[in-house]
Amino acid sequence: MVHHTPKSVKSYGVVLLIGLAVGVGCDQSSPSSSPRPTGARVYTTNFPLAEDPIFEHGNWSNGNTVGLDWSNVATTPGLASGRESGETGYDDSTALLTGVWGPHQTVTATVHSVNQVGGKVYEEVEIRLRSSLSAHSCTGYEVIFRALKSAESYVEIVRWNGPLGKFSYIARRKGVQVGITDGDMVKASIIGNVITVYINNVQVLQATDNTYSSGSPGMGFFLMGATGGNSDYGFTSLTASD
Repeated sequence: MVHHTPKSVKSYGVVLLIGLAVGVGCDQSSPSSSPRPTGARVYTTNFPLAEDPIFEHGNWSNGNTVGLDWSNVATTPGLASGRESGETGYDDSTALLTGVWGPHQTVTATVHSVNQVGGKVYEEVEIRLRSSLSAHSCTGYEVIFRALKSAESYVEIVRWNGPLGKFSYIARRKGVQVGITDGDMVKASIIGNVITVYINNVQVLQATDNTYSSGSPGMGFFLMGATGGNSDYGFTSLTASD
């Protein structure tokens, strides 16, 4: 079939935790307050369960279960990966942490990436910031890392605008310098209107956007140009904090 143009090559539009995860993700949240103090909530997991979709005792909501038009994230012990088909466009696998999160958010994740192919096959691991899911709507900021270590690698900051396929690029950087491989650590934060992106604690991209002031952190995955390779890339651990 004819594939849609990957997010990475569309023309630009106007587009987790302190302590050990023992058994299942650990949520160290403070009681709700307004405004929420910085550092009030931390969640970490190394995905110890086999779940499709990821749930971890109610700590995650998913793109198909809640949003309907997107795909879910699933886990096998030690790995979170997507369930997108690779053929149906921008139905990124999406999972957001539940509960109330403050606006200043940081997500750090450890990359799993094997059998890297490149070319017309696009595999992406994604961090979500200030994001929300509801029926037929996905909003917030998505930080994309192509699961590849070559001159074709890229990092992008994208704003999701609600309906399926409606997104805007905010910033992009391409090249082997932003490539990732198995075991690398990726991180993204939003403080005020500033989104900053890191690979192995080195800043690689930064941009500003004023559209969303609230929402939840989370993760996502994207596949285009192939089928059946979802478990070749994902996250082996994730920490989110506000």
